Amino acid sequence: MSDNYKVIGRSVPRIDGPDKVTGGAKYTGDLKFPNMLYGKILTSPYAHARIISIDTTAAEALAGVKAVITHKDVPSLKYGLSPARWDENIFCIDKVRFVGDKVAAVACVDEETCYKAMKLIKVEYEELPAVLDFRHAMDEGQPLVHEEYRRNINTEIHQKFGDVEKALTEAHHVRSDVFVGQRTYQAPIEPHSSISIWEGEKLTIYASTQSPHYFQYYIAREFGMPMGDVRIIKPYLGGGFGGKLEPTGLEFAGAVLARRTGRPVRTFYDRAEMFAHNRGRHAQYMEITTGVDKNGKILAAKANFIMDGGAYTSLGIASAYYAGALLPLTYEFDNYQFDMYRVYTNLPACGAQRGHGAPQPKYAFESHLDNVAADLGIDPMDIRIRNARRPDTVTPNDFRVNSCKMRECLDRAREISGWDEKKKNLPHGKGIGVATGSFVTGAGYPIYRTDLPHSAAFIKVHEDGTAATLYTGSVDIGQGSDTILCQMAAEAMGYRYEQMKIVAADTEITPLDLGAYASRQTYMSGAAVKQAGEEIKKQLLEMASTMLSLPVDDLDGEEGFIFSRSRPGKSVTFEEVARRHFVLKGPLLGRGAYTPPKLGGNFKGAAVGTSPAYSFGVQVGEVSIDEETGEISVVGIWDVHDCGKVINPRLLHGQVHGALCMGMGESVWEEVRFDDKGRIKNAELANYRLLTAMDMPSIQSEVVDSIEPTGPWGVKEIGEGSTNPTLGMFSNAIFDAMGVRVNSLPLTYEKVWRALKEKRDREKTKA
Repeated sequence: MSDNYKVIGRSVPRIDGPDKVTGGAKYTGDLKFPNMLYGKILTSPYAHARIISIDTTAAEALAGVKAVITHKDVPSLKYGLSPARWDENIFCIDKVRFVGDKVAAVACVDEETCYKAMKLIKVEYEELPAVLDFRHAMDEGQPLVHEEYRRNINTEIHQKFGDVEKALTEAHHVRSDVFVGQRTYQAPIEPHSSISIWEGEKLTIYASTQSPHYFQYYIAREFGMPMGDVRIIKPYLGGGFGGKLEPTGLEFAGAVLARRTGRPVRTFYDRAEMFAHNRGRHAQYMEITTGVDKNGKILAAKANFIMDGGAYTSLGIASAYYAGALLPLTYEFDNYQFDMYRVYTNLPACGAQRGHGAPQPKYAFESHLDNVAADLGIDPMDIRIRNARRPDTVTPNDFRVNSCKMRECLDRAREISGWDEKKKNLPHGKGIGVATGSFVTGAGYPIYRTDLPHSAAFIKVHEDGTAATLYTGSVDIGQGSDTILCQMAAEAMGYRYEQMKIVAADTEITPLDLGAYASRQTYMSGAAVKQAGEEIKKQLLEMASTMLSLPVDDLDGEEGFIFSRSRPGKSVTFEEVARRHFVLKGPLLGRGAYTPPKLGGNFKGAAVGTSPAYSFGVQVGEVSIDEETGEISVVGIWDVHDCGKVINPRLLHGQVHGALCMGMGESVWEEVRFDDKGRIKNAELANYRLLTAMDMPSIQSEVVDSIEPTGPWGVKEIGEGSTNPTLGMFSNAIFDAMGVRVNSLPLTYEKVWRALKEKRDREKTKA
């Protein structure tokens, strides 16, 4: 395919690179203001307890304490991120629901005084029985986390498409498997923090947030304020992965403390408090049943899941729907049934973590599909190619797929990994596995205000034409969206990337954008940016037409020059035209906005999981297992993705490598663990086993040539879709190496060792 683009499709340097590598970048925790106080939240030591009384007298009397607040000092309006389940208060009113639940807060002259003050707050509790095992949360007689939710059911989903039972009855082979996914945590480098400042009736919050406009809406709603009186500013952000999508107690408590003291207040979580706040990956119990014909063609699939939501909803309703809604994307079949119960437990709330509900179900389905292939004696790669989704198709749950090169991804992964040779010749203890994945390119619906666009942007060309500034509410959380959007702006304007500047994520200055979630920014924010850039280019061409005495249709612009198509050498610089425009017509501005089309069917929950475009990908992994210890060594990984037009290849492959690192960790090592009182046992990075660069194997990352017809320049997502195959790929590679399946995550060395031991014991018994 010819590529005549001058800016996009190139690995330009990151626009935030110099600030970050020199230490000039300021994160929320780096900011200081005159007379700033420090705020901390007192949390519950019990998983489930009734609050009898709270005495703050001793804390208030401590020198250096400027304010102490409880539920009596804040609005009682419940909040959350899913409007269908607003179930959380700023501070607990009647009872606490997990170890770490919010009880009170202090504002002090320094951090040390905060910790002293919290020890002086006397809270009398009546401990209650707790629900700690999500698989039994619905059992009769279990205590209720929220009294209004019978059997602790937070969300119940039942969807059925086609005639599932008939297809299973007619199938050549039917198999059922059960898999269990664990709780994991995003573990961004930067802890959550915020700084709240009041100026009269106007509240400004500096926050480590992935979505400033969501923060603005929910803060304004909680305090009964006009949105225009709430300003959210996002400084540099040190990672999020979904964990910084929603407001926390920090922002609400900090705002009240700042109002009461009349001084700026910085509230923050330490690492253990971040674990307790969590909002990470749900644990899931997943039963998969599939019927196939004799050639392995899928005829029907059933998914029956239970999901551990923790004490509050967070963004969990969407996670629950995504868990089943995205399963039919990579393979074609007509009959599908999805049943889900998301339950409350007395553990930290779960929410959106990279892949948003989908990676663990994909792990289950991909592992299950390898089991089916083994039953039938079919190569795992062949069964996937046989069922691979094609472009311009519709899933059984009415998701329209436009571009899709699933088959091409499988073929290329097979080739570059040396699949055929290795599958036949690898010795026992070494194995190779494959899995597919897909993800949305932005959600097809907003969490609030359906009458507003999902993204908007404007560009201002400086008066002398030597620079242009992009104003966008999108959020760079480390993935490089600031760079990508500046490339897109420059391409659309016919300008140079090196002269672009960006102002991002300040609700007072930048227009509405829903932020960094659901892999939406290159597509949705990019669509708004492209439109804004094209409006500027249109104005420049019209002005240049007058300056050059040539028709507009004969002119074009790129790399800072406007030139005649028909008369070589007839040109004028971007700067010259911009200056003339400013003198004759005023500021040179371009505006853009994007709203997705109406998507999906009419059944309950049909909108959740809809997207204007979907990515597709394949991962192959090779492992070696020490049969004496169960230790897993990763020999290599091959990733091939259909992600549409690539804007910046270096950043794209960086996303793939990051996703693989995160997926590897969740596959084998990571797990948030609790004791029998609901307390986290490994709430620090010393014992929560994150991978480092030293643990990463050789990775070959490629893309297939693809264009998404609905996206700006044909783009679609990569950041979360590249997470979805990883868990299943490792599961299948381990299965291939040892000939026995481990059905629960993480796939630890101990589990592998025990499975091998049980296999040897069975073989001895048979002998």
